Amino acid sequence: MLRSVSSVVLLLSAMTAQGGDIVFESKPTRTHLVELFTSEGCSSCPSAEAWLSGLKSEPRLWQDFVPIAFHVDYWDHLGWRDPFASAKWTERQALYSARWKMESVYTPAFVLDGVAWHNTTVPSAATETPGVLKIAINGERAAATFKPVTRGARPYEIHLARLGFALGADVTAGENRGRKLVHDFVVLGLTNEGMKSGVKELRLPADSSKQAAGSRSAVAAWVTATGEIEPIQAVGGWLP
Repeated sequence: MLRSVSSVVLLLSAMTAQGGDIVFESKPTRTHLVELFTSEGCSSCPSAEAWLSGLKSEPRLWQDFVPIAFHVDYWDHLGWRDPFASAKWTERQALYSARWKMESVYTPAFVLDGVAWHNTTVPSAATETPGVLKIAINGERAAATFKPVTRGARPYEIHLARLGFALGADVTAGENRGRKLVHDFVVLGLTNEGMKSGVKELRLPADSSKQAAGSRSAVAAWVTATGEIEPIQAVGGWLP
C-alpha cells in the first residue's frame, strides 16, 4: 500500500500536461531546500559533495527536499579557477552570513531552508503547510504558480535554477591539485522574478557550462517573500 501511495505522489509531482508542458508540483507540506556552498579549490568540499550526490538515489528526492549546489569564487585565488563558480553565488552566501550575524563565510557550508545546517542526514519530512508551488515548463519557457495556504496580498519572488549533473574537471592547481572532481546538483544559472498574485511567466536560466552530451539535467524552484532570502516552498525535478 505504501508503495502504491508513493507512486501516485510521484506521478502527481512530475507529469506531462496537455500542450507538452512538463509540470513539477509540490505537496502542500513544505519541501526543504538544501543548499551547499562549495568550490573546486576547497580540499574539504569533495566529501560534502559526495554526500550531496548520494541524494540522487533517495526516494524522497524532489518530494521532501530539493538539493542545489552553489560554487563560490573566493577560492580561485589559490591558482585554480572553478569553472562553475560565480561571484553571484558568493554574494548569496555573504547575504546569509550577514543575516546570521557571522563575520565570515566558509566551505563546505550547508543551508537548510535558510538556516545554517551542520547535519549530514537526509532531512526529515516537514510538517508545515505553506502551500503548493507549481512549475510548468515548455521548452525554454516556464510558468510558476504559488497558492499559499494563508490567503492575502503578500508579494512573492520566484527563483528558478537550472541544475547540472556529472560535471567536473581534472584539477591541476590549488588544494585539490591532481584530483578528478565530479559534481551534481550544480546551479548553472538562476532566474529571480517578482510574482503578482502568485503567478509568473519566465524563461529558464541560460546554461553557463558545457555539459557533456547525454548528461542529466534538472530544475529547482523556490518561492520567497519579496526582499527575503529564506525559502517558503520549493519544488524540482528531472528534465527529459
